[in-house]
Amino acid sequence: MSALTTENGATPAVEEPPDTGARHKLTAVTGLAALSLDAMASVAYGPEAIVLVLAAAGGYGLGFTLPVTLAIAGLLAVLVASYRQVIAAFPDGGGSYAVAKAHLGRRTSLVAAGSLVLDYVLNVAVAVTAGVAALTSAFPELYGDRLWICLAVLVLITGVNLRGIVESARVFIAPTAVFIGAILVLIVVGLFRDAPGSTAASAGHASVLADNATTVGALLLLKAFASGCSALTGVEAIANAVPSFRAPAAKRAMRAEVALGALLGVMLIGLSVLISRFGLQPVEGVTVLAQLADASLGHNWAFYVIQFATMVLLALSANTSFGGLPVLLKLLARDNYLPHVFGLKADRQVHRHGVVWLAVVSAALLIFSGGDTNTLVPLFAIGVFVGFTIAQTGMVLHWRRERGPRWAAKALLNGLGAVLTGVSAIVVTATKFHDGAWLIVIALPVLVLVFEAVHRAYGRIGERLGVGRIPEPPHRERSLVLVPVSSLTRLTSEALTAAVSLGDEVRALTVCHTDPEDLAATEALERDWALWNQGVTLVRLPSERRSLGRPITAYVRDLEATEPGTRVTVLVPEAEPEHLWQRALQNQRGAVVAHAVRRDTNAVVCRLRFRC
Repeated sequence: MSALTTENGATPAVEEPPDTGARHKLTAVTGLAALSLDAMASVAYGPEAIVLVLAAAGGYGLGFTLPVTLAIAGLLAVLVASYRQVIAAFPDGGGSYAVAKAHLGRRTSLVAAGSLVLDYVLNVAVAVTAGVAALTSAFPELYGDRLWICLAVLVLITGVNLRGIVESARVFIAPTAVFIGAILVLIVVGLFRDAPGSTAASAGHASVLADNATTVGALLLLKAFASGCSALTGVEAIANAVPSFRAPAAKRAMRAEVALGALLGVMLIGLSVLISRFGLQPVEGVTVLAQLADASLGHNWAFYVIQFATMVLLALSANTSFGGLPVLLKLLARDNYLPHVFGLKADRQVHRHGVVWLAVVSAALLIFSGGDTNTLVPLFAIGVFVGFTIAQTGMVLHWRRERGPRWAAKALLNGLGAVLTGVSAIVVTATKFHDGAWLIVIALPVLVLVFEAVHRAYGRIGERLGVGRIPEPPHRERSLVLVPVSSLTRLTSEALTAAVSLGDEVRALTVCHTDPEDLAATEALERDWALWNQGVTLVRLPSERRSLGRPITAYVRDLEATEPGTRVTVLVPEAEPEHLWQRALQNQRGAVVAHAVRRDTNAVVCRLRFRC
């Protein structure tokens, strides 16, 4: 009898292994697809940033495109090796924020957090504008409407994220694979061409190449290097999300980091070789990537596939910020550096306040830049380089404290990365200061000051509330409930019923103005009240001005002064209409009274909703 059957021939039930949650985590492949979109998409604007800077030196300057790209690829290799070390040292994730918090102090960690915030915000603006640039390169007639298209794309992405539609990492594999495959095919086909297959994309567009320029100085090369380093954005994303990988998480994350570096390096160098091979010149209104696709594959369906794949991947890379920034804001809110409202989740597990805030700021940046990618890329690079530099500096201190095997070599590698990214940050800030980089120079310290101010405010609130201390035991005090009334209705009866259930004593308040009409109405109310006679005192509050809040708050303050042992509650009755539009028919007296009492007194405000 087979070992797989019982004595009566039946097949035994196979126990399923317990669900450990591993199937909900990332492998190296799905992690590469989910977390590398920022970096992969940057090949759409990184090489263009280099070319635009070198174009200031004319055709001679464009000859340095490949050497500058090779220098960037070298920095990429250093960063990939460095972030592999960050992953190993901080397997709980957090990237530069975690490193700075552990080794560089609270203030530096806030600088790292601020740079991450700027990175996420600018990533949305840069990705959207670069994606729309790919679209307008294929359809030039849309170029004049690029800002409106950018805002429409932003609204669409925001709406999707507000609904809580979270795509799994497997969904990202297809567009990522299509984009990588298309770029690699473009490079391979281009290497076998002796001349451009087509120049239709750039035909009729004005060149931005400088005339009669034959000198390339060190500053221009540094500026091109710093601008091209925008292609390195997103290298840190995997280190920020190590816990999202399956066990062994650190090893899988390190493999994904290496794969990201290899693919990104090959694409950057390959595109740079084609730029030099075809003698490509930057033109207004057409991206460098679109010109390369035209020259390598021809102006046919393959050209449009490249543009469409670029646009889709860039849009998805913007979506990464909508998933990452709200979580970062939640962590800062948890540490009392941002309002706690950023830590709230909606019913679909969405941090809506973070999503909306990101959308509003990104829209402002799009309007500021006019939908132009090249205006935003230098701003993008500064925040990224600050985060890189802080992370690498913190890792140097980490290895010095750990003193493990080969700690000196590891510290040297991180130190080299810190120097290179720090120099890049200084160069791009200095060279692009008048082009808008001053905005980041101001925004980063302002963000840190905001974090500090919020933290101090929460500290004062916590001290007042006695957070962390055992409070005094609760005790009973005499309670007085005040009910503002203007007429004798069922709403008045419901309000007084609730009031006598809440307090030891109840008083009704009515505000009386000095004009004859109001005096007559008040006297009529007092006569009806006396006839009704439910044992609740009606207090007339005279007022010379047409105001409801001031007389009531003055009365409450007098009670607080004369009866200090009494808990005063102001119960504000309000009618709740059957339909939403009927709220416009109400006089909003209840909201006015509640706001005044809450602002000017220490009384408890209770708003009674009576459904009509």
